[in-house]
Order: sequence, then structure tokens, then C-alpha cells
Amino acid sequence: MIILYGLVVLSAGLTGLLSFTFLALAIGTDYWYIIDVNKPNHTGPNDLSSHSGLWRIIEGLGIYIHLLINHKHIFFLRSNLLNLDLQLCLHKVVVILLPLSLVLLVLGWIFGLVSSLACSPKLLSASASYILLCGLFTLSGVSVYIKYSNQAMEEFQRIVSPENLVFVHVSFGWSLALAWLSYSLEVAAGLLLLLAARITQIKGHYDSGVAIAML
Repeated sequence: MIILYGLVVLSAGLTGLLSFTFLALAIGTDYWYIIDVNKPNHTGPNDLSSHSGLWRIIEGLGIYIHLLINHKHIFFLRSNLLNLDLQLCLHKVVVILLPLSLVLLVLGWIFGLVSSLACSPKLLSASASYILLCGLFTLSGVSVYIKYSNQAMEEFQRIVSPENLVFVHVSFGWSLALAWLSYSLEVAAGLLLLLAARITQIKGHYDSGVAIAML
């Protein structure tokens, strides 16, 4: 029983640490959203493709994505793809929720460590609930980002004609995948702590039964 408890809390600790690492990498990298522009016969020195993170946009042609199709110049500014107020609101929600989840994860990891050393079912259950709450923040941030990006893509498709869209491929990047993985690990860490709390509770009942039997 003691060995099983040790394995469970160790797994929970490692899972929580990996979750923090993946979320930190996701927040700090610029591959949340990728736009690949494959315009034929493009011989210019600049790359037409771009990728973006939570804090900045890496554009191939500076501020604009420049499509030269049928000798016509089509420019669109990414900050104008959505209503400005809605865009700023959604962006603020994302950049608040995800860093907040990252900070809460650090506190949750410390709380989980103390609870594991104390072998208290109540503390372990509280730690598990706290970690699951962190996962809720992460899930909310990622969901809002996906909603924001989908709305931007819908607006882009409305502005640009279908024949011009042939040269543009839009996809989510590996930074978003890291955020999803972090969320999954947060849930796993919370469930492992709940399992540890249950093991501790069963062990307490067993020890109480043994003590009563010896009287």
C-alpha cells in the first residue's frame, strides 16, 4: 500500500511538472497559428508565409500578407480581420487565462507536494481540485483562442475570393498542441492526486481496523 501510494504521488508530481513545462513552452513560442502562402512563380526575397503566437505575429512581408494573383495586389491587415473591440477582448482573455494558469500550476505543484508528504486525504483532495481548476483555466484559454482564430478565418474567407484562397493554407501550430497536452496532463495529475487521497483513506481505515483488533 505504501509503495503504491509513493508511485501514485510521484507520477502526479512528474505529470504536473510536465504540464507546467509544456504550457510554458506553448505560451512562449510563436507557432499557435500558421498561414502558408504558396503563390506560384514567386521569386521575391521575402517569404509570404507567417506564423503567430500569443504576443506577436511573425510576418513574411512585415505587417501585411501580400498576395500577387493575376497581376493584382491583395492586401489584408490581420488586425482588421475582426471587429477591433471583439479582437482585443478575446486576446486579453487568452493572455490573462493562460499565464494565470501557469502561475497557479506552480502553487498547485507546491501544494500537492506538501499534501503528499502529509499523507492527508483532505489535503490531497483539495490539491487535486486545485489542479483540476488550473486545467479549467487552461481549457478556457485554449478554447477562446480557437474561437478567436476561427472567427478570423471566417472573416478572411469573406474578404478574399475562393480562387485566391487556393494559394493560402491556414492551420493551428504545435504551440497550440502543447497547450492541449498541458491541459491533458493537468487533468491526469488531478486524477492521480484523487487516487492518492483514496489510497490514504483506505490505508487509514485499515490501520484503524488493525488497531481495534489488537485491543
